[in-house]
Amino acid sequence: MNVTRVQVPQRDQYLAQIDRLLNSHVLHGSESLCKLLRYLAEHALDHPGVPLKEYQIATEVFGRSPNFDPHSDSTIRVQAGRLRLKIAEYYASEGADEPIQVEIPKGTYVVSFHPREPSPARQQALAQAARPGGMAAEDRTKDGWKLAFLILLAMVIVAAATVALLLGRNPRAVDQASEPVPVAFTTFWKAFDNGPEEPWVIFSNGAFVGRPETGMRYFDPVRDSHDDILDYYTGVGEVLAVHALDHTFRLLRRQIRVKRGSLLSLDDVKNNDMIFVGSPAENLTLREIPSTQDFVFHNLDSGPRKGDLAIINVHPEAGEAPYWIGTPSHVNLVEDYSIVALVHGLNPAKSVLILAGTTTLGTQAAVEFVCQQDSLEELLRRLQVQNGGELKPFEAVLRVKVTRGVPVESDIVALRRAKP
Repeated sequence: MNVTRVQVPQRDQYLAQIDRLLNSHVLHGSESLCKLLRYLAEHALDHPGVPLKEYQIATEVFGRSPNFDPHSDSTIRVQAGRLRLKIAEYYASEGADEPIQVEIPKGTYVVSFHPREPSPARQQALAQAARPGGMAAEDRTKDGWKLAFLILLAMVIVAAATVALLLGRNPRAVDQASEPVPVAFTTFWKAFDNGPEEPWVIFSNGAFVGRPETGMRYFDPVRDSHDDILDYYTGVGEVLAVHALDHTFRLLRRQIRVKRGSLLSLDDVKNNDMIFVGSPAENLTLREIPSTQDFVFHNLDSGPRKGDLAIINVHPEAGEAPYWIGTPSHVNLVEDYSIVALVHGLNPAKSVLILAGTTTLGTQAAVEFVCQQDSLEELLRRLQVQNGGELKPFEAVLRVKVTRGVPVESDIVALRRAKP
């Protein structure tokens, strides 16, 4: 028996399953997660039973320096948590009929492969295709697949009609049958999950002039007319951020209402719990309502980065920088900084959550940080909030590392809890 490697036919079958995962819609654009999955899978197949350490993954997959400390840097845990969610999403959607289940048990970084029973629809299709008759084997197979296709099509139509009927009766009917909600999610999102009205997600859409086909730039009040403003564009980070929030609130069996910042009124802010996606540089309503006090967005007034947007540290503590600023705009973005802050709204009974970076990718990272179990647990631990406890206003700054236009890791570099 081969004890060092999986047998060749089985290995090829497992790697084919990994390739289908890597090419799936759920992992599309997640280059870092794809790289991590392939590395973990190949290690599991080449070295069965041999565990992996966070340090090894950090240095060999993400190119971290040899002084990487997994105790103070949660990068690998966060990325592994994201990957587990993506794999679960795949098998609940486009991979529902896959013959092999890929898993990464929580607490480990070892990929495991398990055979799966075909879904009932698939079993019936296979049975129909294999049913004997008086025709040649090849013809029976063709006709069998035709019959299987018709059966599957009919079942899909019936299932769609059933789901539509259920949703028409109760919008939450399907969600109620989903997986249990992790305690970290119910603790962090309590203020936005318990109100009578759905929370509002307000995404930034900056003021531009020009047109896409001729060139666009930010509105300049000195030389541009307000009549020339195009306020219906936003960044890719905001788009992916809204998607992440929608997924999180579906997990909480809750809906959200989405609105672009330029259409928001102060009456909206007074009467609703709000989640702002994007900085005051583009989410202009944030300039008119109570916002952060310890960490604020501001364009630098002097120095080599004069005019660039930074996060100012209003009251620096020992060892902290006076401000944080990402990669210069004339080179590829590899680092950004974000704010995650919970504050009281214009109406103190309402909550405002601010998720914003100095760039669109920093904004995406801030939202993903509060939509993933591992990073949420780390934030709650740093805030000393017990499971199910009360989350009080706070402000945090994240350092975001970016690879090829994708935020791959985020770490808390400063944190303040609101003073009584």
